[in-house]
Amino acid sequence: METAERFRAAVEKGQLAALEDLFTEDIRLYSPVKFTPFEGRPMVLGLFGVLLRTFEDFRYAGHFEGTAETAADGEDAPSAILLFRATVDGKQIHGIDLLQFDGAGRIKEFTVMVRPQSAVHALGRAVLAGLVADGLVPEAVAR
Repeated sequence: METAERFRAAVEKGQLAALEDLFTEDIRLYSPVKFTPFEGRPMVLGLFGVLLRTFEDFRYAGHFEGTAETAADGEDAPSAILLFRATVDGKQIHGIDLLQFDGAGRIKEFTVMVRPQSAVHALGRAVLAGLVADGLVPEAVAR
């Protein structure tokens, strides 16, 4: 899927602006550190800005394609899974990005899964601090 390759290249090169056209306006991102999804292109782009600054030594290590049921509407959608490796606050992270596409090939749903648990905690702390610093969530949420 062309969108998955464009997404991968933009993330690996740290090109936040290149992601905007790849997302639907109402994209939902399901995070391993937050129960409810991040919703809407502006919020998801803001989150990616934080992630691109937070991850160290980020690289994709695999790519699979197929279809999968979306969380929002339960419909099967063309999908890609990108396996990644990174470091956050000294913790090694292994994870996957599940990208699900609309009929035009844009990413409508995005699910991130990360292991081990210690890395999930480190990632959660770092991302929350970045979201507060960027004004995307109120500081009261961080307390």
